[in-house]
Amino acid sequence: MSTTHSRTAAKTMLTPSVILLFLWMIVPLAMTLYFSFLRYNLFNAAETPFIGFLNYQYFLTDPAFFEALGNTLLLVGGVLVITVIGGTLLALLLDQPMFGQGIVRLLVIAPFFVMPTVTALVWKNMFMNPTNGLFAFLSRTFGTTPIDFLGHYPLASIILIVSWQWLPFATLILLTAMQSLDGEQIEAAEMDGANALSRFFHIIVPHLARAATVVVLIQTIFLLSVFAEILVTTNGGPGYASTNLPFLVYGQSLRLFDVGGGSAGGIIAVILANIVAIFLMRAVGKNLDL
Repeated sequence: MSTTHSRTAAKTMLTPSVILLFLWMIVPLAMTLYFSFLRYNLFNAAETPFIGFLNYQYFLTDPAFFEALGNTLLLVGGVLVITVIGGTLLALLLDQPMFGQGIVRLLVIAPFFVMPTVTALVWKNMFMNPTNGLFAFLSRTFGTTPIDFLGHYPLASIILIVSWQWLPFATLILLTAMQSLDGEQIEAAEMDGANALSRFFHIIVPHLARAATVVVLIQTIFLLSVFAEILVTTNGGPGYASTNLPFLVYGQSLRLFDVGGGSAGGIIAVILANIVAIFLMRAVGKNLDL
């Protein structure tokens, strides 16, 4: 079979999947865009007049939008800092020869495979519960007053929960990059008198830069859509203290039954997410020399 026939056959077999994927993505997006120009409330679904950009104007002038946008940026930034730094340190530790190394690595990576809802429930009830949680028990043990983390520090608590969930992913990627480091470079630097700190910053960190960039890119795309952890733990409160953009869209659509306003918020969130993704893709391309 010629190369041309092979390519034609491959395209023919891939076409149904591509069409299905295209419809799966474009049809919901097109419907969301359509609803965003309507006054569409589920309490009065029979009347859906066209109102142009009023839904966008309402959403963009709502003070809750800017608070949710700030919370989204803080959530993404906080989780990235914790996971990249923590993942690097864990990768350094796991790269050292130790007894039961395989089991230790498996235990470190295991949290990544726990569902977000289960993770949030475990942290909410077993760790952060101000009455029966582990943190409350430790506080009483040392003679201090237990803290209601989810009530007083809701956004920081969610950042901690999400970081715990994504730390294994960063560790796995960075550990893989760490194992590709040529040990002769470390030995040569050590023979030249470089201490551990110098070897870390001048050899290990530059070697891990590409892997860390990939971690930042992939995690950012998913962190922009964090929802389950907020719904299970704080429900977006107190007030809007832990509300991010996806949760704000959810509240507008399914709590206030304002499908038009929620659709406009969803389109805005998609646009902002794509801007961030394009920026990160360019940053990754430059770093990886793509």
